[in-house]
Amino acid sequence: MDNGNMPAFSFCKLEIFIPESHLGPLARTLHEEGAGHIGRYDCCLSYSPVTGCFRPLEGTSPYTGVQGEICRTPELKVEATCPAERVDAIIAAVRRIHPYEEPVINAIPLYRTGLG
Repeated sequence: MDNGNMPAFSFCKLEIFIPESHLGPLARTLHEEGAGHIGRYDCCLSYSPVTGCFRPLEGTSPYTGVQGEICRTPELKVEATCPAERVDAIIAAVRRIHPYEEPVINAIPLYRTGLG
């Protein structure tokens, strides 16, 4: 997101897909990096169960699943808000603790919110 200019928005919503076993480390990382502040509250996030579907290709080392076979696995979709200027640093920190080779981390700009 760093293009040398200030983003046109102040906040983002992060969506991160992760095994349930890694929710605690992810939540700690998000909070330590400045995500999850809403007004006078901190440590705010939500999560819901989802099913991930993927096929590991040749040369991968999947956390779960077998190369060449379609895999379905339970995951959590974790959502948290963060200041737009912290998005790159937060994503880098999440990647360091995430168990997947190719984690799905979406950053969605929030143009109109009650966040600040």
